[in-house]
Amino acid sequence: MTSILALDFGGTKLAAATVNIGSREWLRYERRLSPAIANANTDIEIMRSLIHSLLQDTQPAAIGVSFGGPVDATTGTVRLSHHVPGWENIPLQELLEQEFGVPAAVDNDANVAALGEHRFGAGQGYDSLFYITVSTGVGGGWILNGQPWRGTGGMAGEIGHIVVDPAGPVCLCGKRGCVERLASGPYMAQNTREALTAQPKLWEGKILRSLVEDNLELLTGQLISQAAAAGDDLAVEVLRKSAWALGTGIGNIANLVNPQLFILGGSVTKAGNQWWEILRQVARETALPEVDFEIISAALADDAPLWGAVALAELRLAN
Repeated sequence: MTSILALDFGGTKLAAATVNIGSREWLRYERRLSPAIANANTDIEIMRSLIHSLLQDTQPAAIGVSFGGPVDATTGTVRLSHHVPGWENIPLQELLEQEFGVPAAVDNDANVAALGEHRFGAGQGYDSLFYITVSTGVGGGWILNGQPWRGTGGMAGEIGHIVVDPAGPVCLCGKRGCVERLASGPYMAQNTREALTAQPKLWEGKILRSLVEDNLELLTGQLISQAAAAGDDLAVEVLRKSAWALGTGIGNIANLVNPQLFILGGSVTKAGNQWWEILRQVARETALPEVDFEIISAALADDAPLWGAVALAELRLAN
């Protein structure tokens, strides 16, 4: 039993991998998209089939899990998923330990990805960093003094729900103008659809319309980035607002906690140079001149939560 089983329950995808302890190469790796009408049971069944496919009757030394939603990391209980129903108060760590007979550890995906980048990626050698994932939602995870920091109730790092525009649109959390409401991929697509529908003459969006052949339901954050690069006015504005919102949040956090490094991962961070330039400029303008920090791209890309799950499992074995 010298291998680690790493699991990633994302908002739209499920991934699993195995790795030998101390290795930097996956033994096996599989990922599947979550079905359109998913719930906790379908996600667990898909993950169970991935696990059995990977393990092939072997037993790992431990299991590490990244989950896309609030988690009580002390018990490994999933509090809920904002994107998949039925995950309310599911004791995922206990279920895995009972089924597979080995130690398991579960934490929120942003916390886990922060651990992955610190242990295996862009954060190696740093004592303090804040990892931010910008994709289906916007979340964050802390490493302080070389250790994960989750806060009193495990909710530290929720940069997605810092309000940057109190008069802005309503977020799913109920507040107005959250970072997530302006910067996440699905909300960028929603904002674009609403602008194209409500003000077709003001925002012609010709490039956007041509990319989706006038089917606005097909709009994604990636297509918005593509249209912005091609000079579409509306796409440029939506992208600018996304970068502004996140940059404002980062600048405020830099003032408050003063970490050495901000590491950004997730699909929206692939939006192109313009997004990064605005983000860095706004963060720098928001922070005090005396506050030093770097903003860099994640080294582990989409695998940050899985590598973090490996580090989480190794911590579980060490304690």
